[in-house]
Amino acid sequence: MSRKIVWVLVVLLVIAAITVASTLLGLRPSVKSDTLNYINLPQGFGIDIYADNLGGSAVSYPGANPGPRMMLLKDDVLYVSIPNQGKVVALPYRSGDKKADKVTTFIDGLNNPHGIDFYNGWFYVAEENRVIRVKSGNNNSVADRSTLEVLIDNLPTGGHFTRTIKVHNGSLYLSIGSSCNVCYEQDERRAAISICTPEGKECRIFAKGLRNAVGFVFHPVTGKMYATDNGRDNLGEDVPPDEINLIEDGKNYGWPICYGKNIHDTDFDKNVYVRDPCMDMTPSLIDLQAHSAPLGLAFYYGNSFPQEYRGNLFVAYHG
Repeated sequence: MSRKIVWVLVVLLVIAAITVASTLLGLRPSVKSDTLNYINLPQGFGIDIYADNLGGSAVSYPGANPGPRMMLLKDDVLYVSIPNQGKVVALPYRSGDKKADKVTTFIDGLNNPHGIDFYNGWFYVAEENRVIRVKSGNNNSVADRSTLEVLIDNLPTGGHFTRTIKVHNGSLYLSIGSSCNVCYEQDERRAAISICTPEGKECRIFAKGLRNAVGFVFHPVTGKMYATDNGRDNLGEDVPPDEINLIEDGKNYGWPICYGKNIHDTDFDKNVYVRDPCMDMTPSLIDLQAHSAPLGLAFYYGNSFPQEYRGNLFVAYHG
């Protein structure tokens, strides 16, 4: 896999659709909204606000009580989780659209819904305290609540509240961030990625030592798993790095006592060791600027972008 990373600064909480402009004319499209003026785009790219007012204000920005977070495109419908409204909405999508025609509540009454996925006829939603699945009704824009099943209950709450979920190759993967800035967790499910059956059974820890792996993705060719990780605070502007990690079963990625390329966090861990405690940890694949907060990520294998973008990993920062 190419390790070249293309960083795209995305306004995460207004759903932005990036399209290729006419390269034949050599034109750089002008930004149509003042909100987007600060975003620098490569030559030939444009950006528009696809949907706004989803978080209760004209523009939704990231924060402790965020508006729209995660997206899923399925059968020409864009599903978006909105944690602070306790719901998932559906936006009918047609190729080439630059603006959503309408917004429909797919399911509501949820507790900080974040991760969403679709597998084998079911929509999966990860709330702060549980994982559910539900089928859509005759209209894909509205869930059939009579089919709702609670798969995993009593997840740990507080601290990092986002729960990211994906179902891949017959297994359910669930990421839960730490309860703190830096500490030893009492619940092993925190600062870790768990793996379960699609029914939420037989769960176990898949990878640990990940302070807050908000985003993870499976490479469409190799099937390997990659995840972002947000490092701790209060060590300075440039330490520790945020990370992109190659996630493998049974590996420990170091938190809370190690970060980056197996650097020992002696500010937190003041124990004296005969040998470096980070030697047996798995180092980061790529170090990013500290506190940049990488969140979503996706591999690009489409045909709309220039050829040099194929196979690259796009990473969305906090903003």
